[in-house]
Amino acid sequence: MKRLMIVATTAAAAAILGACATASPDVVSPYAVQQASTVIDAVVLSVRPVTIGGTQTGIGAASGVALGSVAGSSVGGYRDSFAGAIVGAIVGGVVGNSIERSATTQSGQEIIVQLRNGERRAIVQAVGNETFATGDSVILIYTGGRVRVTKAPVTLMPASPAPAAKP
Repeated sequence: MKRLMIVATTAAAAAILGACATASPDVVSPYAVQQASTVIDAVVLSVRPVTIGGTQTGIGAASGVALGSVAGSSVGGYRDSFAGAIVGAIVGGVVGNSIERSATTQSGQEIIVQLRNGERRAIVQAVGNETFATGDSVILIYTGGRVRVTKAPVTLMPASPAPAAKP
């Protein structure tokens, strides 16, 4: 029974940690802190919902194998318990893998933007606190090979000084 509790606790911890992974634009990686980012102005051309597939690190499958083999080994006598452990491990691995993938699947959006120079870019990111619509002014923030889209801040200063009047 003690062995089953240890395996169950390990599986629960793995599932919780696996669910913590995110692609949300509202969550900034610790590696992005104190990094200079490139910011590019753009306009939203279109937005469509997508599903960001879950991860398969193997933690879910390994936890399922452990739980399934322990549960399967408690079936019947000595010979039956061995066969039960094997079947339990296989079924547990498949179920654990499926649970991990489902727990890490996210709702996302594909945002197609046009830059000031006319180039177009498509960015997929998890749904965050901001909503985007066609025609919205946005900025693309590039940090460490990753990009995220956010609403453009209000400009308080002109982008370039106005030409001086000639006397």
